[in-house]
Amino acid sequence: MRAPDHPLPDAALPDAALIERFLEMMAAERGAAANTVAAYRSDLALASRSLDGALASADDESLARLAAEWSALARSSVARKAAALRRFFAFLADEGHRADDPGAALPRPGAGRGLPKTLSHADIDRLFAAIVDRLARDPADPLDLRLAALIELLYGSGLRASELVSLPRNAIAPDRPFLILKGKGGRERMVPLSDRARAAVAAWRAHVPVERMWLFPSGRTHLSRMRLYQLVKALAADAGVPPDRISPHVLRHAFATHLLEGGADLRALQAMLGHADIATTEIYTHVDASRLVELVNTRHPLTDP
Repeated sequence: MRAPDHPLPDAALPDAALIERFLEMMAAERGAAANTVAAYRSDLALASRSLDGALASADDESLARLAAEWSALARSSVARKAAALRRFFAFLADEGHRADDPGAALPRPGAGRGLPKTLSHADIDRLFAAIVDRLARDPADPLDLRLAALIELLYGSGLRASELVSLPRNAIAPDRPFLILKGKGGRERMVPLSDRARAAVAAWRAHVPVERMWLFPSGRTHLSRMRLYQLVKALAADAGVPPDRISPHVLRHAFATHLLEGGADLRALQAMLGHADIATTEIYTHVDASRLVELVNTRHPLTDP
């Protein structure tokens, strides 16, 4: 008897086992970053729990109930959860664990991305003025040198927080005006480094023992993203910038926005930020457009006084 083109669902494997197989595939074959894999694991485990461990065999009705549970969530959260489940179901169908792919039953909230938070040039000037004040202290505090290097790299090169804190001790050479980074999905990119950033790193690295692996060591490993977040907030408060308006990611947004305002090419910006899809970079054109609209409304000769 001829085997069916689409084998029946593999009921012998519970959700947990199939989720782990899916995550292994995402990491090994698709090169998904650890943070992405962790997010998939969380979303799939929560969905499985909501469906009493029957996510892998869920039908349209079950997925409709699941979507109803998401109704109070932000649109971005619903989009993320639905995308994780669609990938999971596509994997199950491809691997023969399901005879169908029910992903079409999941909600598809509109893209509708909001504009990223950013900072004005005046805000940036205040941050660096506060750093200059700290560096002028006598005696100098090495931690102020560390802070200067962190902020110079965040705003001067647009690094992600995870990329910044995990830089090796010798990743940045005094005579090399660029840095090679391996970002999301294992993709490499070249990041330009300003003379200021290299000088700040050199001043800080002189205080990092040569046997340490990381440029920003902490305990047995490197500075955590949470600690970086706290340092940036504390600097903002010291500089008179509202702390709720700033984070390491906001400094990355400011880097991109200010480069685009200065005439940077969108493709070059995409390469520097490490975006796989230029659509992700295009959000900054909306930031710039909003600034132009404001200029027209406030400065155009025909605007009513």
